Amino acid sequence: MKPVTMYTTAVCPYCVRAKQLLASKGVGGINEIRIDLDPDARDKMMALTGRRTVPQIFIGDTHVGGCDDLVALNQAGKLDPLLAD
Repeated sequence: MKPVTMYTTAVCPYCVRAKQLLASKGVGGINEIRIDLDPDARDKMMALTGRRTVPQIFIGDTHVGGCDDLVALNQAGKLDPLLAD
């Protein structure tokens, strides 16, 4: 399974929902980067994605987007192949 990195904050229901969906797919460890604790991480996230909102989710090197993007990817049947090695 490819590694998953997620930019998050402490109080974010969309982050929780995204983590729950990924856990249901068997993703055990998410590299969680808390941008509310690290302003440099927020700047890096914005530079990588062009977005300010969380979560911002990467599967391997692929930027998936936010929670709604992750859910849409799953509903389209494209999340499992993306997670697979």
